[in-house]
Order: sequence, then structure tokens, then C-alpha cells
Amino acid sequence: MPVKNSIFSKLTPKEPKFFPILKELSEVILTASDLMIESVGQCDHERSIDFYKKIKEQEKRGDVLSNRVFDELNHTFITPFDREDIHHLATTLDDVMDYINSAAKRIVLYNPKRMPESATQLAQLIKEDAICIDKAVDQLDVLKKDAKIIKALCTELHDIENKADDVYEHFIIDLFEQEKDGIEVVKLKEIMQELEKATNAAEQVGKIIKTIIVKYA
Repeated sequence: MPVKNSIFSKLTPKEPKFFPILKELSEVILTASDLMIESVGQCDHERSIDFYKKIKEQEKRGDVLSNRVFDELNHTFITPFDREDIHHLATTLDDVMDYINSAAKRIVLYNPKRMPESATQLAQLIKEDAICIDKAVDQLDVLKKDAKIIKALCTELHDIENKADDVYEHFIIDLFEQEKDGIEVVKLKEIMQELEKATNAAEQVGKIIKTIIVKYA
């Protein structure tokens, strides 16, 4: 009897459990995006360290949540979407968080003399990404009822990435025209690259969700 019960429990669908974990992952990104706006908005090194520590806490929380998704995939017989899509989505959500953390870490390590206005602009776009992702993840469990909302959010993620590309390109032009200190050029370029990578990863989240829409909506 214990063996039968064990087999039965493995075959029982536990679909809903993935949605709350993914939702928590999106909330981690949302919290970190607010912290990043604060981090790039001031030049005090000690304050930068404090913000990095808080962002790092969110990054660690994200790692725990993404690992929970992977563990659940290994123990769930029936999943709401393809295992590969769930795995890819969780991994890419974690990537967004990792790039935010990486940018905050570089601000602390490099301690640039100033943060350009474009850093604030990119941080604001990351916050917009985070809001879109949070709303899109909210819609995943009701995807088959109405996919229009989630499609619009995926399109918005793509549009935000285009804006981020423009901000980064103008930053690079201004950087090489105005900054005469070669070391500062390297510092700022690397920080901004990590911020821009976060927007790239956010757009990738939208592409993964679009793939899920095609399959299941």
C-alpha cells in the first residue's frame, strides 16, 4: 500500500505550484529594480555598498526560488506548460536579477567619480521591465482565457528594450566624446553594459512567454 500511494502521489498533477514561485521571482526583480534606481541616483560610496547588499539579498532569494522551480520540475509528473519552457522562463527571470546584481556590484567595486544620467534612464527602464514581467507572470495561470493582455505586455518588453538600446548607444557616444579619463571610461562602460544586459534578459522573458502563448493560448 505505501508503494501504491507513493506512485499515485507522483502521478497526481500539481500544476498550480509553479505559478506562485514564478510570481515570487518576478517580485524579487521588482524589488531589486527599485533599489537599483536608488543606487545609480547618488554618488556616496557607503550608500552604494548598502544598496548592493540589499540587491544581493534579492539575488540570493531569486537563486533559491529558481532552484525550487527546478526541483519541482523533477518531482512533478504533469506540468502546466512544457518543462523546457518553465525551466527556460525561470532561468531567464534569474538572469534579469543577476544582471541587476552585477551592475550594483560593479558600482561598488569601481566606485566611479560620477554616474551619468543615462544610468538613471536605464534603471528606470529596468523598473518598467520589472512591472511588465510581474503583470505577465500574473496572467500565466489564466492564459487560455485571454491572451491579449499578456501579448501586449510582451510587446511592451520589446519596446522597452529598443528604448534601452537607444539610451546605451547615446551614452557610448557621449562617453567617448566627453570623458577624458580612460579608467573612468572603462568603469562606466562596464556598469552600463550590465544594466543594458538586464533589459536584454527582460525582453527574452517576453519571447519565452510568447512561445508559451503560441503553444497553449
